[in-house]
Amino acid sequence: MSVVLFDGLGHSSLQPLTSTRPVSYLRVGILTIKEKWEKALNQEVGVRTKDYLSHKFNGNDEQSDLGIAAGLLPNEDLIEYVKNLKDGQLLMKDGEVLALRPFPASTANMEKALKGSTRLEYDEEVSIVKRPWDIFSLNGQELLADFAALTTDRESQALHPSNTLIGEEENLFIEEGAEVYASILNVEEGPVYIGKNAKILEGCMVRGGLALCDHAVLKMGAKIYGPTTIGPYSKVGGEVGNSVIIGYSNKGHDGYLGNSVLGEWCNLGADTNTSNLKNNYSNVRAYSYLEKDYVETGLQFCGLIMGDHSKSSINSMFNTGTVVGVCANIFDGGFPPKFIPSFSWGGKGGFTQFKMEKAFEVAERVMARRNIEFTEEDRKILEKLAG
Repeated sequence: MSVVLFDGLGHSSLQPLTSTRPVSYLRVGILTIKEKWEKALNQEVGVRTKDYLSHKFNGNDEQSDLGIAAGLLPNEDLIEYVKNLKDGQLLMKDGEVLALRPFPASTANMEKALKGSTRLEYDEEVSIVKRPWDIFSLNGQELLADFAALTTDRESQALHPSNTLIGEEENLFIEEGAEVYASILNVEEGPVYIGKNAKILEGCMVRGGLALCDHAVLKMGAKIYGPTTIGPYSKVGGEVGNSVIIGYSNKGHDGYLGNSVLGEWCNLGADTNTSNLKNNYSNVRAYSYLEKDYVETGLQFCGLIMGDHSKSSINSMFNTGTVVGVCANIFDGGFPPKFIPSFSWGGKGGFTQFKMEKAFEVAERVMARRNIEFTEEDRKILEKLAG
């Protein structure tokens, strides 16, 4: 059975995180959404995304046996229901398309396919990543689910005796090659997963859940409150709470990051701090690329949403619910605006355009430090975003 995960409106509503990747490449818990469905269905799945992303991410425009909304998170009941859909059936939940069989060959044929299908209403609860802040909001449940999927019937590497473990050993899993020394790990409120060749340096204090993905590093004395995910090859120091770093990004020094999501190739300078709670304790509004306006998040706690390749200087401050686009370079004292468009250069005193070729030079240098090439596909994606 050929399966494709389709972006739909999620491409716009999840920007800037989806400006540079399909929806299914977002990380929630330990795995990306695409990896979750591949594990659940025990097969590879394709993606249907925007044309400018298709070449890098092998977009599939052919008809597929089954299409699944890319922001939909699998659970045991939903997986079986989706697998058992018959040709000509459309699975809906509260007016939203969850899955369609078969899935048409192009987006242009989508409306016709929807009208010609038999609608089935899914009565059980579902979790869908629709907005950037859903990523950290759903991270706890997904960390639990992914931990079980990845560790059941497997044996963890031993925890070095220099550490202190609070809670049951079954809630800690250490992959091959990982190093953990002289730290405190509390797994009573959530599991701790330490990926291959990841490192927790001396003096860290971790209150799970935590996913420290492959080759990621917790620097000395870091304080982590779960549920938090630190994606592959990322480096984190200071204090972090209920945040997700998709991968290849650094928050290497002191400063607070809370209820936030960072894309790839981001860097927060020393003593960068995010506010995640308003002084009047009211719910947070944040900028939406879909509505092109500020919208209610429905959350009392919401920090920073930052797109790929964006950077902040030392001593930067981000107000509650700040959204930063792709390839932004933020410096200057005080709080910058709560929405910073892609390719912005500046801070509180105002912004100018970050010249495209200069942005590419930075991206190429940063990626080379991880032995990853800044490809022609990467360049074309950023050129599209720069307009």
